[in-house]
Amino acid sequence: MNREDIKASVCEKIEKRKKEMIGIAETMLRHPEFGFKEKKTSSLVKEVLSSIGCEVREGLVITGVEGTLKCQDPGPSVLLMGELDSVMGKGSPHADPETGAAHLCGHHIQVGAMLGAAMGLADAGVGDALSGKIKFLGAPAEEYIEIEYRLGLKSQRKLTFLGGKQELIKQGYFDDVDMTMMVHAFPNAPQPGFYLGGGGNGFLAKFIQYLGKAAHAGASPHEGVNALNAACLGILAIHAQRETFQDKDAIRVHPIITKGGDIVNVVPSEVRLETYVRGKTLEAILDASRKVDRALRAGGDAVGAETSVTNVPGYLPIIQDETLTEIARANGKILLGDRGDLDAGFMGGSFDIGDVSHLIPVLHPFVGGTRGSLHTVEFTIADYEAAVVLPAKLMAMCVVDLLAEGAGEAKRVKERFKPLLTRAEYLDMMEQLSA
Repeated sequence: MNREDIKASVCEKIEKRKKEMIGIAETMLRHPEFGFKEKKTSSLVKEVLSSIGCEVREGLVITGVEGTLKCQDPGPSVLLMGELDSVMGKGSPHADPETGAAHLCGHHIQVGAMLGAAMGLADAGVGDALSGKIKFLGAPAEEYIEIEYRLGLKSQRKLTFLGGKQELIKQGYFDDVDMTMMVHAFPNAPQPGFYLGGGGNGFLAKFIQYLGKAAHAGASPHEGVNALNAACLGILAIHAQRETFQDKDAIRVHPIITKGGDIVNVVPSEVRLETYVRGKTLEAILDASRKVDRALRAGGDAVGAETSVTNVPGYLPIIQDETLTEIARANGKILLGDRGDLDAGFMGGSFDIGDVSHLIPVLHPFVGGTRGSLHTVEFTIADYEAAVVLPAKLMAMCVVDLLAEGAGEAKRVKERFKPLLTRAEYLDMMEQLSA
């Protein structure tokens, strides 16, 4: 079979499995879980990968699960990923009633598409026609949330970094991967479409603690030191820095208060905050971070509170591999015509695949079939075929192109790619960013 015949066969198999794929996404939607806690989702992915004959490994960075299809001939390793976790969304009709977790970023469609591609490739028996290995990873903890909880995991030596793919890099997982791809929901895009070449911010995360002195808020507030006032002044001081952030750097700083005091009639003696400092480049992030630290400490100094700022390495800006994008454009046009090659533009959000993109070639298309903005309770899937089935076909077709005919296209991707960092350089940089 030639390459196009193989792709047609794989797409036919995916089409036959589409109800199953959509069912997987809908099951995840009903059972959202936070990062490093994705036990139900991990079990679901393991079950599907095992059922199609993959060699399965589990427990990768606590909850990650991998399946591998080996081809008859040796060659490069191509990894397809889908992210297991969700965000907080207490107002969503699909939120977990106990935790508030909800799939408001579309990770459920990523996993449905990834497993759909896996089923199609396995059912079509592509191992006899391709060269290399095809890996499928249910990746843990992409959403960089619950920073205090994850710092606790770090103190227990269960983690070094707080993002799933960061920790996978540290553990050497990507040393055996030549290139990787995954899809992501595009916001407010109800029609089918593939949005290619998108960029995103990187960020540095912060955990802030203000320690003051408790006192009776009515009888003797003068005897206390109000940590909440320190936090409010720190946040206002950050606002005073915003005019110094340059538009070209796309700086975003968005703190939240995770603890504002204990009881209303006691002067707050401890207040905790979390924030990101986002930007397009590492240089811009570090410049803004210094200003934010200065502002936060000014809040504590103003009222006499003790200020602690813990900087935690976040994610690097995403870099899409041009050669992989060329392959995706061609297949996107086969599936959707002009709507298969739309411009994703720049997105202010951040993705931990950005870290991976500094080490190996990455393809990260955004897909349509959605309504509402990401991370809001209005976000929903308008068209599951557009959001799950078509992306599964796109990724599977790209895999065939890469590994067919002696994996010539995959070898071309590897030859053209120039990594910005080695794993050792990446780990050294991450250590320097911690403070």
